[in-house]
Amino acid sequence: MESIKTLQEAVIHFADYDNCYRMMVELRWPDGKVKCPHCGSEKVTYLAKNRVWKCYTGHAQPTFSLKTGTVFEESRLGLDKWLPALWLVVNCKNGISSCELARDLGVTQKTAWFMAHRLRFALTDGGFGLLSGEVEADETFIGGKARNMHISERKRRITGTGTKDKTAVMGILERGGKVRTMVVPSRKKSALQAEVRKHVEAGAALYTDALLSYEGLEGDYAHMVVDHAVQYVDGRVHTNGLENFWSLLKRGINGTYVSVEPFHLFRYLDEQAYRYNNRATPDNPMNDFDRFKLALSQITGKRLTLKHLTGKDRESDTAAFN
Repeated sequence: MESIKTLQEAVIHFADYDNCYRMMVELRWPDGKVKCPHCGSEKVTYLAKNRVWKCYTGHAQPTFSLKTGTVFEESRLGLDKWLPALWLVVNCKNGISSCELARDLGVTQKTAWFMAHRLRFALTDGGFGLLSGEVEADETFIGGKARNMHISERKRRITGTGTKDKTAVMGILERGGKVRTMVVPSRKKSALQAEVRKHVEAGAALYTDALLSYEGLEGDYAHMVVDHAVQYVDGRVHTNGLENFWSLLKRGINGTYVSVEPFHLFRYLDEQAYRYNNRATPDNPMNDFDRFKLALSQITGKRLTLKHLTGKDRESDTAAFN
């Protein structure tokens, strides 16, 4: 597979459909045997003129394309736009706004917004296995700053003071490993400890701040606390790894996206976690092309429709139920 080093090279490379075809086939079917995404049969023939395969097992959907069964499915946009968009999402350290993506690709802002969310869905990490060794756990609040909002938006969203109108998120980081993030209903003990037990292996060294919600984890973990009112580091006991991650996340949200609705926040967490988990380190020398290839290998079996993204399918279900 030809290596691509820069965005300019990526745009030129993916302008040729044959290059898109070779890369997606190699990543999607690494054994070289193209299979029908509907039935799994290998009895398929490629129809070059229409750029589709035809399956001969006899079912209602005999043809399929490179997009079928991926986050690109049923999109009218070509791969010459989708693949550069993926490159930008996974390699822009502070993210890329839908307005900027729209200008870069020559599409509308609404289209770019939908594209970006579909690509974030592809970056979702299933989080298989438990984190172990030395693990940091911390939480923060995400919310728009009142001074950046239009007055009508400010009246709608700012109804109190402090953190009341912000969304609580939690991060759990295995030192030398990956970070996992999640939106939590609150910073109460029941919410935070449930996430720790869900993601961290019993017996691991667990480092947190002095928040009382973490009290009671000593029975399952080697739990050590650093009181930020006194100090931020006590030997190996600190949460600076997660503080670094929160800094990157908030830089992207405040500087690039400006305002993120709470019900979409988990997608932005997934995006930032993907870039953080696949950053270049001495032990894992990832480059932009490696990060892009890994993301492209994760697009299969995932589908996000506009109705689901905007909640309209849930509204229709509720209306039908009532």
